[in-house]
Amino acid sequence: MAAGEEKKISGEAAAREPADSSGQKSETRSHAGRDRVTRSVMWGVAHIKATFNNTVVSITDPRGNVLAWSSAGRCGFKGARKSTAYAANLVAQDAARQAAGKGIREVEVRVQGPGAGRESAIRALQAAGLTIRAIKDVTPIPHNGCRPPKRRRV
Repeated sequence: MAAGEEKKISGEAAAREPADSSGQKSETRSHAGRDRVTRSVMWGVAHIKATFNNTVVSITDPRGNVLAWSSAGRCGFKGARKSTAYAANLVAQDAARQAAGKGIREVEVRVQGPGAGRESAIRALQAAGLTIRAIKDVTPIPHNGCRPPKRRRV
């Protein structure tokens, strides 16, 4: 570089580049957003979404902040295997293990969707050591809304 030229740096490299040219590099990284606050929660809400193609389990605190989640794709299943009851069992176990690490002991279960993994996910939460307070079906039912897809002829 010639004298008087400035070196333009963008992105992450700019955060690592020193402000003064003393020759020492200081590594300072700031988190985007707020610092994480860890607190123990005694009970939460387990949201089980069982669709025809996948099963997703999210465990939240009573206010709705997600503490743990898992899905069949995250557990290593692909394609048609994601929609099985066995996949839902492993998904619920994984989410329960994460939630237990955050101090959750009791859950209120809210099940949504028509999938194969509804009951097996609830049983897996219970088998993982979580106490189930209540089970509620929150599947949305249309009051003559959209036309449903045509019936399959197999």
